Amino acid sequence: MSAILQPGAMRIRTLVEDDLDRVIEIEQLAYDHPWTIGIFRDCLRVGYICQILEQDGEIHGYSVMSDAVGEAHILNICIRQESQRSGLGRLLVENMLTMARRMTNEIILLEVRPSNKVAIALYHDMGFCEVGSRKAYYPGHNGREDALIMALNL
Repeated sequence: MSAILQPGAMRIRTLVEDDLDRVIEIEQLAYDHPWTIGIFRDCLRVGYICQILEQDGEIHGYSVMSDAVGEAHILNICIRQESQRSGLGRLLVENMLTMARRMTNEIILLEVRPSNKVAIALYHDMGFCEVGSRKAYYPGHNGREDALIMALNL
């Protein structure tokens, strides 16, 4: 995995329609209740900030963020399974924070499953604070799971 993190080897670029088949493959392997290709197409259509993290044409992760009225919202962030725990999630979040600041947002928000301890630890480490919850937000195997709302003042 260390080869993934060689300086200059990774790049972040705008996600385009041609990326969606690979993104959906990663999404379906990563989540029990993945986004559909239609959701990703809608995100592109409405102009959300959709980014790809790639190396040598191979997608390692992606992110989707909305931006409105001084508030950015991380809607989806995913690193493919074999590339996880190598710093790439942090790289994508840092990129979204930079973009949100450039767009003069005052705050960035996200929802995360309380069961996703690795992601929560990353967000805390990056300065996000827990600000609330959304009841029955996520689909689950035995009903629905709440979402933890996290925020970072920019």
